[in-house]
Amino acid sequence: MRTAQKKQRRWYSGKKKRHPLKTQVVINVATHMIMCVATAFSSMYDLTRFRHSGVRVHRETALIGDAGDQGIWRDHGHSITPYKDSKANPLTPEERQENRALASTRLRVEHVIRQLKIFRVLKDFYRHRKRRFSLRLKLIAALCNHSNTTTT
Repeated sequence: MRTAQKKQRRWYSGKKKRHPLKTQVVINVATHMIMCVATAFSSMYDLTRFRHSGVRVHRETALIGDAGDQGIWRDHGHSITPYKDSKANPLTPEERQENRALASTRLRVEHVIRQLKIFRVLKDFYRHRKRRFSLRLKLIAALCNHSNTTTT
């Protein structure tokens, strides 16, 4: 097998049948500012991407993650993730209520992510060099941060 094929296989997602890129964004909920941006190939699990991204958060800061970050509490004690439902263990009404409260907090984060996706580079297929994707994403994040500071 050629080396180009080996490199290409690392980026291939069997689920999407493409070579997509995943993006991880750390956002301050209070100020709506994008603190950190990390990219990785699509086949990498969310928690592994967080560990390899080099994001360092103060241990007293609360991290709010989505369902893909279920094991993050091992690395960061003040992390909050939604409870997962299964057939064997259905959610209790208290857990359901906590998930709703967490979702309302995460809604602010999703609005900032929407601002990033206005730029079609993140929404559509990225057809340029993969090594430039991180740089372009950081520039877009800086533009979004600038627009957030001027509007508030």
